[in-house]
Parts: sequence; structure tokens; C-alpha cells
Amino acid sequence: MSGFDVQDLEFPALDGQALPGRLYRPRCNAPVPLLVDVHGGAWIRGNRLNNASMHEALADEGIATFALDFRMPPQAAAGVTFADVQAGLDWARGHADALGSRPEWVGGLGTSSGGHLLMLNALLGHAPGVARPDSSVPLPGYAIVCWPILDPLEHYRMARERQLAPLLDAHHAFWPDEAAMERDNPQRIIERGDARHLPPVLLIQGTADATVDPLRADAFGEQYRRAGGAIDVLKYDDEPHMFITVEPDSPASLHAMDRIRQFARNQCRAAG
Repeated sequence: MSGFDVQDLEFPALDGQALPGRLYRPRCNAPVPLLVDVHGGAWIRGNRLNNASMHEALADEGIATFALDFRMPPQAAAGVTFADVQAGLDWARGHADALGSRPEWVGGLGTSSGGHLLMLNALLGHAPGVARPDSSVPLPGYAIVCWPILDPLEHYRMARERQLAPLLDAHHAFWPDEAAMERDNPQRIIERGDARHLPPVLLIQGTADATVDPLRADAFGEQYRRAGGAIDVLKYDDEPHMFITVEPDSPASLHAMDRIRQFARNQCRAAG
């Protein structure tokens, strides 16, 4: 293997709209793990380039990524965001061979609010309010979430208590009310026993994160295991929100990226 190629592609949304994605594909003839990237940005900002440094580092070590763009408020309602992410995951799995992977080797990579969007699909097998013809196979088959917002209701209450205006504005732009934050909530979905799937999860969290309460990672991990799921929660001391993309060459970032690679490869070996 020598290097990787970058290709801009389009995938179809459920309503037929063509949406852009970017594929980072290692230069090799054999199939490789494929991570579908769901970017963060407090549900209302960002694009497929948010985590480019992570995608390049993964592709350089033999793991492909397909980074999604999806519509967000105020241009589109939250339901469209949910549906677009599902469409990207569906499309990547359905085209895994052409993307250089195998359907059973397709996992997900979600950061911040993208971790929330990814885990909804992972737990339910589809996006909230959007059924798939066959949701017996979880999408993705495994999930890697970095500094994720897995309990948006508690996240909203934390932002309100600390008077974090940008986060509050983002919540108000995306969510109609607190009832929706509780309904479309990975933590609460597991607590209610509503999860249809519990795919293997790797959760990465910095302890100096001022955007996401680091204790939420522990709470999610405990509940996930209690429900019967397999999850590794990795905490990095004194690391802030987005630490891997903010300082990709730091010892913590390099260690976290190595664990991401190991986790993806292990899931593919287990899948056969």
C-alpha cells in the first residue's frame, strides 16, 4: 500500500436530492475497513471537511472513510438531517464493494453532534421517523464516537445552567422542544429498552471538554453495558473538545487515532 486517493462523490438522499460526500481510499487492491463519517457542528454547522485530518491519517494506514454532507437547520428541518445521515449510511453499505470495502466492514465515525446522529442509526437501525425496508441489519455495524453528545437533553440543561449562548442557540435551532431532545436521545433510548441493535462502540472523550460533560461518556458506557452491548470508553486527561482535530500530532491524539484503527480492524476481523 502506498498513500491514498481522495474522490468527491454524490449519494442520493431519501427524497432524491443529490448530496456530496468525500471518499478517502487507501491505494491497495484488497478490501479495507470503511468508516462513514458524520461530522459535528452542534447539528447546524460544519461539512464533510470537518474531520479531514482524521480521514487522511486513517486512509494513510489502510482504513477508508466516506465523509457525508447533509442538510441542516435553518435550511432544512431536523427530520431532513436525520434522513440524510441514514441515506448516506445506507448508500455506503450498498456500494461498499465499489468504495473498496465490504458491506459487513462498514462502520461509522461520528464527532460531537455527529456522534449523536450516528448512534441514533446504530441503535435503531434507521433514523427517527424514517423507516428502512429492512432494518434487521444495523447501520453502521460498529460505531466510533468522539466527544459525542449522547444525551441532548442533559446537554441542553448543562448549556442553560452555564449560560453557554452558542450551544443554546444551536439547540433552539435544531430541536422544537425538550420532549424531542428526550425522544431522539441515545442515552434515553437505551434506558427505555427501545434499542433494536447494540453494535460494538468505541467512545473517545477528553476530560477537559467544556462543550460536552465528560461524565456523560461514563454514564452512556455504563448503561450500554447494562443493556448487553460492548463498548470501550477511552478518557484522555486534560484534553478539550475536538482534541484530535485541534492538535492531531499530540501524544493523546496519536494514541486515540491508533485505538480507532485497531478497533475498526478488529471489528472487520470479527465480521470475517
